[in-house]
Amino acid sequence: MAGKKREKILQEQLEGFKYFKVIGGLLEHVHGAACRRDRAGNRLLHMDQYMLLLLLYMFNPICVSLRALQQASTLKKVQRVLGVPRSSLGSLSEAGRVFDSSLLVEVIGQLAGQLRPMSHDRRLEDIDAILTVVDGTLLPAMSKMAWALWKDDHNAVKAHVQLELLKGVPVAATITAGNGDERDALAENLLRGRLYVLDRGYAAFGLMQKIVDAGSSFVVRIKDNSVFEILHEHELSQESLDAGVVRDAVVRLGGAKSSKELHQPVRIVEVACTPHIKGYKIGRGGPEQGDTILIATDRLDLPPEVVSLIYQHRWAVEIFFRTFKHLLGCRHILSQCENGIELQTYAAILACLLIALYTGRRPTQRTYEMMSWYFMGWADQEEMDAHIAGLKEQN
Repeated sequence: MAGKKREKILQEQLEGFKYFKVIGGLLEHVHGAACRRDRAGNRLLHMDQYMLLLLLYMFNPICVSLRALQQASTLKKVQRVLGVPRSSLGSLSEAGRVFDSSLLVEVIGQLAGQLRPMSHDRRLEDIDAILTVVDGTLLPAMSKMAWALWKDDHNAVKAHVQLELLKGVPVAATITAGNGDERDALAENLLRGRLYVLDRGYAAFGLMQKIVDAGSSFVVRIKDNSVFEILHEHELSQESLDAGVVRDAVVRLGGAKSSKELHQPVRIVEVACTPHIKGYKIGRGGPEQGDTILIATDRLDLPPEVVSLIYQHRWAVEIFFRTFKHLLGCRHILSQCENGIELQTYAAILACLLIALYTGRRPTQRTYEMMSWYFMGWADQEEMDAHIAGLKEQN
């Protein structure tokens, strides 16, 4: 019934705290964040404790709001195992504004570094760069978030995610308003030693040059009607032909103006594909797709069939977003400010890393659901172990 008072969370409804132990140690260095402004020295809720509470929120569907999280902090078991104090609603609300989300980047990197590459095509092993798929996804926002106004009277925020392909986990994310430019978000957060795998929306000459200048590389789909001057065309091997490659050429993209933005020649690999004409991006105004796609890269050393293979894996980020949104708890965004939403997003990334660390597999919705059942006490340790064992038997 509408208006019915929610039942209180009971201690016996919360299990599985051992999975947070690995995170607790990594978060210790952010414990003193925002304490300089606390001149009275009476801060009770610290950043590491707040992040542990956010992780509790991620894995416990019974926690559906900030008020539910506040109530969980009153439980002796939560206080004892997570080392968090009883927190007021005001303290939890303030946390989204005062704790700097950028401090978690190092924590995410340390946890990601503990993961090993998962099963993959052996042809990807010889690439001397970290394959990183980049894309953005829209998240619903509360109507009170005027800064997130998107498409007239709708509010949304966009999470720009960098997914490390061979580990199947995100290693970085940035939050903007729903109409935030994906190319700008990536340009401001480029990492060194990456091979960025990008869709057509990222195909901008200036961004390509910035990626190269940052010490990384790119594999990006470009528009089917892109203008380019062929400098050298390679003869295709049988392996390339079998992979559907129809052209492999070194080119100069665009006209005279583009040469000022993209200084060096690039390689274009044209690959045959199944055309999607009717029903393509229904209602979204997307372009029709022809019989081939054009893929541009600055990596002149890779076989064309490997370039095609790399781009095929771009869909990994789309599949990941399904799980990511469940972990993020999109049913309710806990903060109204950009920094607070980023803290919640980073907590979801930490949750993804925890799942991958304990299962040895990419985080999926099924595994997230099993861990949630376990955290709520409906699945026991034997059932949790059986699920993980089943995952390891796959592939």
